[in-house]
Amino acid sequence: MAKGLTFDSDLLKLIFNATPIANMADNAGTSPLTNLYVALHTADPTASGTQSSSEVTYTSYARAAVARTSGGWTVSANTVVPAATIAFPAGTGGSGTATFWSVGVASTGATKILYSGAISPSIVTGTGITPQLTTASTITET
Repeated sequence: MAKGLTFDSDLLKLIFNATPIANMADNAGTSPLTNLYVALHTADPTASGTQSSSEVTYTSYARAAVARTSGGWTVSANTVVPAATIAFPAGTGGSGTATFWSVGVASTGATKILYSGAISPSIVTGTGITPQLTTASTITET
């Protein structure tokens, strides 16, 4: 069932910018998230997976923290993009190819995925490579 475009935008702003939805939802919990965490995956983590499902394992890899603000994410209508390039730590060993990315709620562990999507083109990881997702990386609420 489809949602209204205005609500799509409101929902994305609540999740990515910590902007309340009037009379429905707010960000005033005891300890609301201040960051969302972006992970890279070697395969589709799937809707039932977690952020550790097929997560890349090159040496020095860590999830990237992105602020839950308009400075971290840009929401327009039913689409959200990173406000700036998301850079992951440079590889100091290992290898693999990142084909998917996900947005979740913690810096480590088998935590829930809020959104995920394919990376095009894929990112080969390994020694001396700093994987990046650009502002062209798009999430669309449907």
